[in-house]
Amino acid sequence: MLQMCRTEERQLTVLHLVQPVDGGVARVVTDLVRAQAGSGLRPVVACPPDSPLAAGAVAAGAEVHAWAATRAPGPRLAGEVAAARRIVRASRPHVVHAHSAKAGLAGRMAVRGRVPTVFQPHAWSFEAVGGRTAGLALGWERFGARWADHILCVSESERRTGQRAGIRARWSVIHNGIDLDRFRPGGHADRAAARASLPLLEGVDADAPLAVCVGRLTRQKGQDVLLRAWRDVRVPGARLVLVGEGPDREALEASAPPGVLFTGASEDVRPWLHAADVLVLPSRWEGMALAPLEAMACGRAVVMTDVDGARESLPPGDEEHCLVPPEDPAALSASLTSLLTDPELREAVSRRAQRHTRAAFDVRRTAGAVAGLYQELVGMSGPTTRKRTER
Repeated sequence: MLQMCRTEERQLTVLHLVQPVDGGVARVVTDLVRAQAGSGLRPVVACPPDSPLAAGAVAAGAEVHAWAATRAPGPRLAGEVAAARRIVRASRPHVVHAHSAKAGLAGRMAVRGRVPTVFQPHAWSFEAVGGRTAGLALGWERFGARWADHILCVSESERRTGQRAGIRARWSVIHNGIDLDRFRPGGHADRAAARASLPLLEGVDADAPLAVCVGRLTRQKGQDVLLRAWRDVRVPGARLVLVGEGPDREALEASAPPGVLFTGASEDVRPWLHAADVLVLPSRWEGMALAPLEAMACGRAVVMTDVDGARESLPPGDEEHCLVPPEDPAALSASLTSLLTDPELREAVSRRAQRHTRAAFDVRRTAGAVAGLYQELVGMSGPTTRKRTER
């Protein structure tokens, strides 16, 4: 549990500066905010207005400020930095917690070490681009590290990626967590009920093998590789469902083989997780993806690419069945075929995944460790959650 955190004058105030505003980053921030508000902290969120994150943060108990930032750096950066500086002055935070590359750039430029600052990359920016742009992104991360009291990684492998890239920082590693009250185990009856409740599956055999991919439709998540792999999944009646929206949807729909369905944006992915036999996430890069953790907590087998955070997510020993190299359609197809055609193997993998995830990835533990890091940064005394960071 988080502890009540106060200075002599006022509640500990945390400003979360965030862009992007959907997908995993938004869920991480919303879960943190909910835990922080419930424990007596004052969470403030600055993010683009009229966004899923803005609405979710308000519902979770945060004070929300409009910060009209775009995802990518560009000519508006100077104005975004100035706007972030105004929000810092208005909210008077004890800690600034900047999430993902764009907020990390603008937030650190706005604060420049004048307020204790945590930067959480949620996967490294220089992995998302190539050529000269990658060099520029890496150069910034190396330079900008001087303006972060801690760089907070969600997996040891994400930290190692930063270190190998030459980023010199004070590091903390706190694994992502999920809301175990929301993502509950589901058995065969839950599977049948979930399938019956989803209009997109109308007309699909109730026992059809079903693989589900949850994620923004972008190059990062690798759905293009998954579609190439699906052509070689020789499982009678099988369906693949891509849950999510994104800039690559049109191209993905144009290249999709038979048996692939697209849901568009989904406010609640839980019915799809319960309907699935296997959750697949073929990402090209990650920090530690949430969708596999959510699926495993619901008792579903997963197939992931061996990117940052994947091995740390899985139960020890299940790498053979659940982990494949990035951008390898043949390996992805083989793993999916194996799990979709072998109910006993799938059930055993699912049981191990459920036990492991529910024991190791509770968001309350994550939020407590983050609170401990904040308290360390602001030099607070008194009781604290000291089971915190891994160096």
